[in-house]
Amino acid sequence: MGYVRELPPEAALRDALYAGTLFHTAPSAASTALADDVAAVMREHLPGGDPRFAQAELAAEDFFARIGAIRKRLFVDPHFQARVRDVIAACGFDPARVAFDPVRLRVVSSDGHREPRAAGIYHAHRDTWFGLSQAVIAGWIALHDIPEEQTFLVYPDWLERPVANSSAGFDYDAWKADARELKIGWQDRDAGKQVHYCGTVEDFAPGTVVPLAARRADTVLFSGAHLHQTRAHSAGHTRFSLDFRFVHLDDVARGPKNVDNRARGDATADYVRA
Repeated sequence: MGYVRELPPEAALRDALYAGTLFHTAPSAASTALADDVAAVMREHLPGGDPRFAQAELAAEDFFARIGAIRKRLFVDPHFQARVRDVIAACGFDPARVAFDPVRLRVVSSDGHREPRAAGIYHAHRDTWFGLSQAVIAGWIALHDIPEEQTFLVYPDWLERPVANSSAGFDYDAWKADARELKIGWQDRDAGKQVHYCGTVEDFAPGTVVPLAARRADTVLFSGAHLHQTRAHSAGHTRFSLDFRFVHLDDVARGPKNVDNRARGDATADYVRA
């Protein structure tokens, strides 16, 4: 199993996503515009010509604070919500029938896996373990060319197989009420050690492993019920990408079977709607 490069019409696309198909498409005008606009914001906040190397130029606390400011702007600015709608439409969905989570900047630093406070981002997990609908579709956009050893892995054999996990400890209402703005991303460096981030709690045989290599503004879509995992890397620069998640409003009772999700709360209720 690998990524499918062409998107079928919307109804067939939704069926395929819920059945576990992974899609990886070339840049569209919408994904390129979103990547360009995010790059402009990053240049405002990070020194040097290439934001990937700002990690080496700034003290850790300063780098984290600047990234936090970028994350918040992308999450709350209506301009970026409109850009996400454009990407969803470019993928063939009717934006009027979709609710989505605002775009999130994902930052995977070189050697970040050696920082205990960042351990949570490297756990194998399903997005549904964070109070999301079984019908949630995960979207991912590369902000620069990224080789497969710096992206993430999907374990499709586990889509409808249970794995021991910590989702029972997740309560979405408590998560969104936390003053550290956890909804936006890592706004507190110590949150990784103090807050419950869901992940597997047993060794599991991966079975089929699907890697990803992407060019700038490539778009990836897959079911948020897929078990997947961010890859650690020591490339000497930061990996930047964007995440957005959405639910088709006609499909709230659809999606892959819930085999092991015990999280509480409903994040979809707070998604942006047309």
